[in-house]
This record gives sequence, C-alpha cells and structure tokens, in this order.
Amino acid sequence: MEPAPLASLQEEGEGEPGESPSSAAAAVPPRPATHHSLHKYAPLDWSAYFDEERRVAIPDTEDVFNVYMAGLEGPVVFCLHGGGYSGLSFALAASRMKEKARVVSMDLRGHGKSTTSDDSDLSIETLSSDVIAVLRTLYGDSPPAIILVGHSMGGSVAIHVAAKKVIRNLHGLVVIDVVEIEWSVKGGPLRNIDSARVSIPSTLKYDESRECYTYRTPLEETEKYWKGWYEGLSEKFLSCPVQKVLLLAGTDRLDRALTIGQMQGKFQMVVVRHTGHAIQEDVPEEFASHILNFIARNKIGPNGVEIPGLIKKWQH
Repeated sequence: MEPAPLASLQEEGEGEPGESPSSAAAAVPPRPATHHSLHKYAPLDWSAYFDEERRVAIPDTEDVFNVYMAGLEGPVVFCLHGGGYSGLSFALAASRMKEKARVVSMDLRGHGKSTTSDDSDLSIETLSSDVIAVLRTLYGDSPPAIILVGHSMGGSVAIHVAAKKVIRNLHGLVVIDVVEIEWSVKGGPLRNIDSARVSIPSTLKYDESRECYTYRTPLEETEKYWKGWYEGLSEKFLSCPVQKVLLLAGTDRLDRALTIGQMQGKFQMVVVRHTGHAIQEDVPEEFASHILNFIARNKIGPNGVEIPGLIKKWQH
C-alpha cells in the first residue's frame, strides 16, 4: 500500500462552526488539508541545499553511510546530527556555508538512509568509530583541514572523536547545545518551517503493517546508551587539543566544569537567543555565520591553519 502524503494533515481550527471541539471530532470526519497547507508544509528535496548525496561503504564491513555534501573549496565542516535527526538537519545552514567551506553532513548509524549490520547499536564507542571510518574512507591518510560540528548526541560523538586524537588535520570542534534527553525534549519542536520541510521526512519511515508513519530511530529504545553519551563529557570537551566553540540555546546548559573552563578562556561560548534545541535548524543563517567566523578567526584554510607571512614566503 502506498503511504499517505506526509503533508496531508488537518489544520488546527478546522472543526464545523457552532460545535464544540469534542462534538465536532466525534461527528465530523477529518477533512483533507487545504491546498494552502499542502504547499506550505510540503517536503523539500535535499538537492536544493546540498550538491551531492553519496553512499560511503566502509571496507570489510556491511556498513554503508549516507552523506550529503556541498561546496568545493575551503576546509571541511563535518556535521553530526542529534539523536532522532538526520544529516539533513544541517541542510539550510550548508547552503549558506558552501561558498566558503566544504560541508559534509552524515546520517549516523540507525538514522536517515545509513544502513549497518546493527542499526540498534548506538553506543558512543560504535558511533565514534563510524565517524572515524567514514572520514578515513572519504579522505584516506591525507585529509583536508577538518572542523567537527556536532549537535546534541552528535556533539557528544564529535567530542569523543576529537579526544581520540586519531583524525589527522583536525583543526576545530564546534558543539551545539549538547544536553541530555530531558533537555532535548524541553527544547521543543523545530521553529523553522523550511528546515522542518527538508529534515523531518528523513526522520520518518512508513510502517506497512500499521499503515502509518513512525520514527526511523526509536530513541526510547536507546536509553541504555544515554549515560555513555554524556558521562564525563564536559571534562572530555575541555581536554580536546583543538580550537573549540560551544553554541548554546541557554546558559542553564552549563555545568560547573564548563563554567570554570569558560572563565579560564579554554573555549569560546556563544549563547544564541530566541531559538530551540536545534540551533542549526531554527536560525540557519546565524548558525552559518558563527561557523564561518570561527573558521576565519582561527585562520583555518583548506589544508590547515594559514599564517599569512609564511604563505607569502612559500609563494616566493
């Protein structure tokens, strides 16, 4: 059976005049969405934001990871989404960064279009190993300059990868609102309609037996991994030997270790106001600006940190 259109949802306030909401719901069958709502909330294709979708097969395994790519020049901004999201979480931001950087956004294990031998294994060790394997498969032993960017669970993965010190030419770490599941829920839904239109469909799948859409990633079944995602994370973040920036939706996310570290100047902190948990989706222009400013401020070029005096000397 063909799945119902994702956009065919009844709009609020469409009950019959003169009836209470409860009686209207009991007596009147749901009306199809209006043409206006079908257009306003219709899914958007990834190709409007990224230049390429690539399947990365990891040698000697059954694992194939889906990545979205944009841009041809500059350092690689390698993006890792949060739990229950997908690589398309960075779509709108990628379209605003790709003139000055190469953006690669990965569907993590058990998310999006990636397929592995065990999609249910979302342990931090496995997720970190997946990212390292994808980077090595894409770039070999001579990668371009890389900035790891991670949102929520993906931020935890980015921190663990950076802390391992195995990625050659890693020059930056950007962590977006890494908070535990409770805070993620309190952060509320996405607030940018266009971002939701491109990213939300990739987080769903059609259940033939129930004839309805369900979530691609059942986060409630991953609870046993949550402690591993976040335990000791602040200290590990502070120990990462690269330039770091922490983007937060509120200062209540800071624990004691981060508060002290920020006061000691161990990382840059930016609080993005008037946004929910998914900063990169809610305010993609502002998010992209923060990333590009981070690259410029730290003088990160396509192959690493660029020192103007040395560059001129080499050119002679």
